[in-house]
Amino acid sequence: MTTALTPTALKTGHVGLNVTDLTRSKDFYQRVLGLELMVDGRDGDREWAFLGRDGTLLITLWRQSEGLFATALPGLHHLAFQVDTPEEVLAVQRNLSDLGADFHYDGVVAHREGGDSGGVFFTDPDGIRLEVYTPSGLAGKDAAPVGEAPTCGFF
Repeated sequence: MTTALTPTALKTGHVGLNVTDLTRSKDFYQRVLGLELMVDGRDGDREWAFLGRDGTLLITLWRQSEGLFATALPGLHHLAFQVDTPEEVLAVQRNLSDLGADFHYDGVVAHREGGDSGGVFFTDPDGIRLEVYTPSGLAGKDAAPVGEAPTCGFF
């Protein structure tokens, strides 16, 4: 009998996103998340950009779609980014407000009723659902917007 070999050190690498306007999306992700442009390019009608931080690739953008992200279809539910403190979440919220972003909830909210973690929930210019959260520091925050259910699962 053979045993299947599985990876011993598995972690998420970068996330690739289809976008409708590469320039707009590059600006959005750089301004909101403080990502650096690592490389971008064009080959005929193909356009792409790689964004990261400290030499680590985090997001790849590909201009090859139309319309808005289809949240009702199977696929990506949302993409979440962890920061260290509630103050960093608030800074992201301010950047988003300056850009006129669409928020799903009003302000920074807890992940669950009585929880210590939470964040801000919003969409990018193509309607992709995003979250920036902190794992702690939000105890005593206002009531979670969806009660006992995980906030990040229902937006």
